[in-house]
Amino acid sequence: MDKLFQNIPLFSAAIAFVITQLLKPIINAMLGNGWKWRYLITTGGMPSSHSAAASALTVSIGMSEGIDSASFAICVFIALVIMNDAMNVRYETGKQAELLNKWSEILAELHKNGPFSPIAFKTMIGHSALQVVAGAVLGAATGALYTYLRLFNG
Repeated sequence: MDKLFQNIPLFSAAIAFVITQLLKPIINAMLGNGWKWRYLITTGGMPSSHSAAASALTVSIGMSEGIDSASFAICVFIALVIMNDAMNVRYETGKQAELLNKWSEILAELHKNGPFSPIAFKTMIGHSALQVVAGAVLGAATGALYTYLRLFNG
């Protein structure tokens, strides 16, 4: 267990993930959307916690094992896949959910006295490019700072 708790890249990614999740309700409130506790545990929104964790891990691996290591190469590739997925696949899924929710409301209105009840799909699933970039920058900074402090300051 001691080795696990000394794993600098793992903890840099975890810290970046937690920081971004903690920022989501704050940023949402600052944008005028009110305070929503669910943003602490939800996917989507500003900043991207998945991008933050992936970039923190990548930077930490690069600093601790070198940018010529196989681990760094794997991290770069996986981080790019995660960020692409967040911006494209998951983002489009959220847009489709918005449309399905509108149709569900229309059908519920047409069948007021019938057996149909509206379905509510989760719409905040993916990220805009800005949300992904913000998460990646925050994650890279967190990973670099945490790794530097652990490697060079004990």
